[in-house]
Amino acid sequence: QVQLVESGGGLVQPGGSLRVSCVVSGTTLDWDAIGWFRQAPGKEREGVSCISKSAGSTYYLDSVKGRFTISRDTAKNTVYLQMNSLKPEDTAVYYCARRSGTRWTTGVCTARVTAYESWGRGTQVTVSS
Repeated sequence: QVQLVESGGGLVQPGGSLRVSCVVSGTTLDWDAIGWFRQAPGKEREGVSCISKSAGSTYYLDSVKGRFTISRDTAKNTVYLQMNSLKPEDTAVYYCARRSGTRWTTGVCTARVTAYESWGRGTQVTVSS
């Protein structure tokens, strides 16, 4: 029953900003890692960012460091990705994904696609003038 639903994508001018959201239902985020991935036509899906309960358990793709910020609101079961200074190269479908954990083994962030068990359908982000 776990579902992830992304929203907030759209068309943005270069240099603009967007915040995409991922609402997770059917579970809590207490022990999970939630990652943001993106996929452009003709390219493999790549990890953009990730957040988990563990302090310091985060990941940012090198090309988005300093521009993107991941955060979460556990009360709302929502993870956000704030994207600033957007570039045309950021154009892609953005997906959120869940890596489950337990109180004994907390899910940790990784850029490896196969480590994530549940995926949203994605939201399109287009950066163009």
